[in-house]
Amino acid sequence: MLSKEFWKDLAERAIKTFAQALLAVLAVGVPIWELDWSGAFGIAATATVMSVLTSIASISVGTQGTASVVSSPARHRKE
Repeated sequence: MLSKEFWKDLAERAIKTFAQALLAVLAVGVPIWELDWSGAFGIAATATVMSVLTSIASISVGTQGTASVVSSPARHRKE
């Protein structure tokens, strides 16, 4: 769990989740000047926490050393 690759993988997933959740909130049809920014960031932060927890929970499920639930033996193969 404490490998550098795991934390890089977790961080990448968390950052992507934050951006996707924030964009989803922005796309609800409200003009940007009327958007509840604190609510939008709260939703994005909640999604990010869930992403981090999911990555940590999947430590022993997928490919060892990654935050993935899916096993992918060729993913990190060095050639």
